[in-house]
Amino acid sequence: MHIETLNIFCDVVRHQSFSRGAAANSVSQSAASQAVRQLEKHLGAQLIDRSKRPWVLTPEGKIFFKGCQEIVERYHELEGAVQRRQDRSGHTVRLAAIYSVGLHHLNQYVDQFRAVAPGADVDLEYMHPDGICERVLNDQTDLGLMSFVTPGRELTAIPWHRQLMVVACSPTHRFARLAARQGGVRPTDLVDEQFVAFARELPVRREVDRFLRRHDVEVNVAAEFDNIETIKQAVDEGAGIAVLPEPTLQREVQRRTLVQARFILPQGEPQLVRPLSIVHRRNRRLNPTVKAFITLLQNGKASAPTQPVHSRTTSGPRPLAGEGRTSEGARTRPSTNATGEATL
Repeated sequence: MHIETLNIFCDVVRHQSFSRGAAANSVSQSAASQAVRQLEKHLGAQLIDRSKRPWVLTPEGKIFFKGCQEIVERYHELEGAVQRRQDRSGHTVRLAAIYSVGLHHLNQYVDQFRAVAPGADVDLEYMHPDGICERVLNDQTDLGLMSFVTPGRELTAIPWHRQLMVVACSPTHRFARLAARQGGVRPTDLVDEQFVAFARELPVRREVDRFLRRHDVEVNVAAEFDNIETIKQAVDEGAGIAVLPEPTLQREVQRRTLVQARFILPQGEPQLVRPLSIVHRRNRRLNPTVKAFITLLQNGKASAPTQPVHSRTTSGPRPLAGEGRTSEGARTRPSTNATGEATL
């Protein structure tokens, strides 16, 4: 049985669509359907129950798909190993990231990786988190960098960084003076403030709302956006205050176009943080180069404006407490998302 046929079957199942599985292999839908039927004839078993809408895998199909994935992945590994013997350019790690991780931040890791792994490269693409999940699960990218990830049966999430969430306001806002005087703002200071919020469908919005409810704070939502750059612009124009990841405000704070203020909380009260994770498809056989890049992301010396997971702070604010279970360079290709530069 040809490896191309096995690859088509795996892609049809991953995409849950004959047309999309066919497109992934640059063949027609009828060719993909015929390939699956040839498999069924060869095995003497029905792999896909087409009588149901949408179609589902039969018990035999589930067994075959699991083993088929391992065969296809192993073949591609061997193919890559042989090609690397002929082509010293090495393996390219395919990486998809949310916009707000930041190109400069990731480029530091990419440059280090190229230095320690000569010939290896990283193909980086920024996109919406839903797009990252889809590409990771469909093996169209090796790794994803996302926030507020919920690991599941098909997705593995490796904790990476935890970013403190802070209040952002214009330099003329009363919070700028309040923060200078008392070292930050209390959640109750936000009561009835004009508030520029994240879009309701984003996990970060749910986490911010949950934090405010926990402190009995109600704000007046003046606007909602799905990306950080637009929120910062609205705050700069006086639309209200916002709660954003501290590292994403670094440029504006340096230029003094915005002011950030940390939350002053009672002793033992956990700070609001945005957890970033490295994600990949569960049970996927990772290329050694991909594993090496994960190790560098976790342990690299790249300067990052975030607090690495498990690190300790010896001065300044107390370490960030756990936020509990949450739900939510390089050659850079532009994403089709037209909402802005820093979508969460």
